[in-house]
Amino acid sequence: MEILKLLFWTLLFIIIYTYVGYGILLYLIIKIRRFLKIGKRAEIDHSYEPEVTLFIAAYNEKDYVAAKMRNSLELEYPKEKLNIVWITDGSNDGTPEILKGYPNTVVHHLCARNGKIGAMNRGMEFVKTPIVVFSDANTMLGKESIRRIVNLFGNETVGCVSGEKRIVNKESDAASGAGEGLYWKYESALKKWDAELYSVVGAAGELFAIRTKLYRHVEKDTLLDDFVISLRVAQEGYTIQYDPEAYAIETASTNVKEELKRKIRISAGGIQSIVRLRSLLNIFKYGTLSFQYISHRVLRWTLTPLCLLVLIPISFILAYNEGLFNDGLYSILFWMQVFFYCAALLGWFLENRSTRIKVLFVPYYFFIMNLSVILGFIRYISDNQSVNWERAKRAT
Repeated sequence: MEILKLLFWTLLFIIIYTYVGYGILLYLIIKIRRFLKIGKRAEIDHSYEPEVTLFIAAYNEKDYVAAKMRNSLELEYPKEKLNIVWITDGSNDGTPEILKGYPNTVVHHLCARNGKIGAMNRGMEFVKTPIVVFSDANTMLGKESIRRIVNLFGNETVGCVSGEKRIVNKESDAASGAGEGLYWKYESALKKWDAELYSVVGAAGELFAIRTKLYRHVEKDTLLDDFVISLRVAQEGYTIQYDPEAYAIETASTNVKEELKRKIRISAGGIQSIVRLRSLLNIFKYGTLSFQYISHRVLRWTLTPLCLLVLIPISFILAYNEGLFNDGLYSILFWMQVFFYCAALLGWFLENRSTRIKVLFVPYYFFIMNLSVILGFIRYISDNQSVNWERAKRAT
């Protein structure tokens, strides 16, 4: 029984550290560094204004072309210095034809569909500007996003800059919207602190930029191109910085089923990335970057979901041993888990129903997020994931 108790507290520590503890620790480290005036925040060079390429890899995006191009042409950056490149490989819905005639815009098209990373590898051969900004066709950028991102590259130690993904929240949002929106708000805070400590660990594919010279061809079966590209830049000794005011707006998934589909792919890609970026686990070589990477990413995609699963039977055994309906510590902790998963079940019941108590959707989203890791791992080891992106349906 003592061994079970030790295992219980170990599992609980890993879970709490992964989702809350790392954030608290990071916040305290930042506060102490500020108080002791350790390290300097990078100064932003507002005069840095090189030519930039806005790079959009798209597959059958005709429904978004007009809005995306209107948004892109309204961005606050010198028009003569902003080049827009679309790679439309495999598109057969008229996307390439619709794009013809837009100013400052070049379209490179192949009939063959080789996945997003295949399009990116091919398309980067046409990029001649020192900075390339990647964005998705179905996301709209904040007006100052390009300028704010580029300003951070005035610091030569910066190799990559990540923007913020913002989820549109409406009163009618379902579980996916409420949970996803809250999740990204928390992620935004972690990214700000990560960047201040040393480096963000991975960029958001909806909006991120790198120095063009640092782009390396990525394996054609890569699932998380943004994550791999950005962290390989960090492996070369550059930092990944973050500006929450450089943002991409996206609607939430239509429902949790669509969000689960998206997250299973991300989880499979996360595990694939950990394998390919395994050298980053060497804390003796990468120091602070490894600490951030393991704490913020690796635990979420590997150990922690398993800990949640194993904790349930162990806590039941310990609670049963002291009396399930007594007020003992293990009984209380066991029933807290039961209550949490019941709340997740209630979230499932309320999915797609209008409600003002959106906090009820958070346990459900948390459950779906961890379930996706387990299903993603199964998909990864069974090698049953196409590199061709199947976009999750988004709310309108």
